[in-house]
Amino acid sequence: MKTTLVCSGGLDSVSLAHILAQDGKLARLVTFDYGQRHRKEVDFAARTATRLGVPHHMVDLIPLGAALHGSALTDAVDVPDGHYAEETMRVTVVPNRNAIMLTIAFGIAAANGDDTVAAAVHGGDHFIYPDCRPAFTDAFQMMQNAALDGYADIALHVPFVHLTKADIVRQGARAGTPFAETWSCYKGDAAHCGRCGTCVERQEAFDLAGVADPTPYADPTFWREAVANV
Repeated sequence: MKTTLVCSGGLDSVSLAHILAQDGKLARLVTFDYGQRHRKEVDFAARTATRLGVPHHMVDLIPLGAALHGSALTDAVDVPDGHYAEETMRVTVVPNRNAIMLTIAFGIAAANGDDTVAAAVHGGDHFIYPDCRPAFTDAFQMMQNAALDGYADIALHVPFVHLTKADIVRQGARAGTPFAETWSCYKGDAAHCGRCGTCVERQEAFDLAGVADPTPYADPTFWREAVANV
């Protein structure tokens, strides 16, 4: 299996990169810059490619990201604090983000002779992000089968789609993922804020997984209150 991996630089995709590399299946990383305010994650993706010795395709989607306005990830909209379970986290949706990125990744995989595209979507994202759900990934595979019919046969690999974030931490730890070399915070400041949905989810996942979290947070205790209030 030669795999093109969509890698944001976050904990999930970097963990999947290390798992695939450990199995000798990682061919390349594809990262997208869509003008996200937490774009420092792009640097962590680049470091992952260098560390694992694979090509890194950087795709500039900044003009497109500007057109997909209205999200707290791209516009001057406050990123809400609190657990991901809260309804307010829907303001972080970027419409069709995964559909767009996966379409490009499939094209890159086909052009390079890879037989698999991998994405680190996981079960914790299902209720907020429709393009992280099994119904979407199943339908996307069918669409790509039609789009590449007679040209390439490429499978969509989403091993985390039914797993929790804690499951990913456990698997990533077994593959030797350097978690300090990943970025989750949606606010994109000098350090993880410790208060936004991704920071709370990250800290909760390490706690549930029983794995030490090496991440420095501006507010390292808020997450416990946020989780308790869900």
